[in-house]
Amino acid sequence: MKCVTCRGPAVIDIRRQNANYCVDHFFEQCRRQVNRAISDWDMISPGDRVLVAVSGGKDSLAIWDLLVELGHQADGLYIGLGIGDYSDVSGQYAREFADSRGLLLRTIDLPGSYGYDIPSGSRAARRAPCSACGLSKRHLFDTAALEGGYDVLVTGHNLDDEAAVLFGNTLHWHTEYLGRQLPVLPARAGFPKKVKPLVRLTERETAAYCVLRGIDYLVDECPMAAGNRHISYKEALNDIEVRSPGAKHSFYFGFLDRAAALFTPEADADREDLTACTSCGAPTTAEVCAFCRLVDRAGGHHPSAVPVQLSRGPAAGASRRPSTNEES
Repeated sequence: MKCVTCRGPAVIDIRRQNANYCVDHFFEQCRRQVNRAISDWDMISPGDRVLVAVSGGKDSLAIWDLLVELGHQADGLYIGLGIGDYSDVSGQYAREFADSRGLLLRTIDLPGSYGYDIPSGSRAARRAPCSACGLSKRHLFDTAALEGGYDVLVTGHNLDDEAAVLFGNTLHWHTEYLGRQLPVLPARAGFPKKVKPLVRLTERETAAYCVLRGIDYLVDECPMAAGNRHISYKEALNDIEVRSPGAKHSFYFGFLDRAAALFTPEADADREDLTACTSCGAPTTAEVCAFCRLVDRAGGHHPSAVPVQLSRGPAAGASRRPSTNEES
């Protein structure tokens, strides 16, 4: 197997491109795809302060590393969700990555700050664990980005994630969600600009990137994700991809090119009736936002100020350039 660029020994094949890459040119390919997503969708401008939502998994660590490699000023934000050993281990991976590169990692402890964890919160609020988790993370990420003065909030959603969500939303015709399933959601009152620079890379490619870059990441799935329909949608699309390489890319980017605009009016209409939550001030369609209702039902509390722990490794302040064997 030869690299399509240099004809040297290849380490990975990307079937949707009918191409193989050596280590150096695979890194170049990943940087190129992320840079193209940023450019095509005007995700990040020079000088923007960027906050990366970090979980300790391959996708969030890969995009944080790639953004730094591309010269962006990017800090991380990790949220401890109180999911037993899983949260302890995921937080350790996030901290070790930041420490090894001298990057700033902000940490919010959900149980310590709000008095509930995801297992107890989901039971008390009668929400599925993934629903309670997603709601909590979205609120805290948005709040941290706005209060921290960041211009852009980055998440590690990759092509597999976006294609699976699109598959589910299309199967059930959740048109209000289809109108918001874009690589960029612009900033508006109460919400930061949110971007997904990994949409041109697959889950397999971000995993390979981390392995080849020597980035340790949490491999295990969240123990509370069992039964999540998103996983079954991914499996179905994986089966299709095996038989038709490039199907995920065609499905997702075909939607963006040909259909997404049809659903944006409904999504925009949903945003017009937002008011400030009487408890926390976040935008909501009700008197009290869904996050504050979750906190109340879980028997938690609202801190006057959310304690954010800051950590930075010993390499802080040092400029970081790719090593010679990473240059392409």
